[in-house]
Amino acid sequence: MIFLIKIGFLEISWVDLFDVAFVSILLYQLYKLLRGSVAVRIFLGFLSLYLIFLVVKAAEMELLTLILGQFMGVGVIAVIILFQQEIRKFLLMIGRSTAFDKENIFRNFMIWKRREQERGFNITSVMEAAKSLGASNTGALIVFSKNSELKFYAESGDILDAKISKRLLLSIFNKYSPLHDGAVIIYKGKIRAARCILPVSENDNLPAQFGLRHRAAVGMSETTGTLVLVVSEETGQFSLVRNGQFYHNLTVQEMRKRIIEYLFEKDIEEELQTAPKESVTAESTQTKFKEAESGI
Repeated sequence: MIFLIKIGFLEISWVDLFDVAFVSILLYQLYKLLRGSVAVRIFLGFLSLYLIFLVVKAAEMELLTLILGQFMGVGVIAVIILFQQEIRKFLLMIGRSTAFDKENIFRNFMIWKRREQERGFNITSVMEAAKSLGASNTGALIVFSKNSELKFYAESGDILDAKISKRLLLSIFNKYSPLHDGAVIIYKGKIRAARCILPVSENDNLPAQFGLRHRAAVGMSETTGTLVLVVSEETGQFSLVRNGQFYHNLTVQEMRKRIIEYLFEKDIEEELQTAPKESVTAESTQTKFKEAESGI
């Protein structure tokens, strides 16, 4: 083994540097995942208990060592139970960053079909419904997904698999409708399900005025790669949430633009990459977004 640094008994190699770098990246990702949540306090409590165990063991206090040792013996199981949501989020985050994050492995061979389905997405109906819901201060929660049908969350509600329309959305979120209490999931240009239960974020840094609907939107965006639209029941304002980041008090035009970018930005980038370099200009990029908007 080739050593990079040798100081007395301390020998540091390239492998050690890579090891420290990977561990640092892993700890940073865990910190980002736990930051602002109740899990941080649980982790600190668990760490304090472990330090107490080391002190007690060093002081040869046999009874406390035995008690704490039994607890530490099942430490891995305790960590899985206590941090099951955070572990799930971490694994989902890794899965979303890999090449296997595509529902269809043969996406390149079926890309024309997928675009045809997505271009049929009637976003105008969603915008008109959102305006009516906001004007009447009717709360709404709409999840847009482009990579996954979110089967787990869809099955927590009622499967519809219906064509998007303004009247249907207004009927779902009507205060007297049995489907209004929950979220609507939109996938491949259709209302996949309604009355869906979403995971609630445990982030303590969210504004106090955000209720359960907003927290569910944040939790869903943190757990999955979706874009979530929230219509506030108190103010009628529109918000979009993606990757835990809020875009608050949006106009209808701003909201429409962000939804289009979320749904079609990757396809437009692929088209621009395959186009000749001399044709890729700012004007051509704007034209592609206009084509995407007109197509829906």
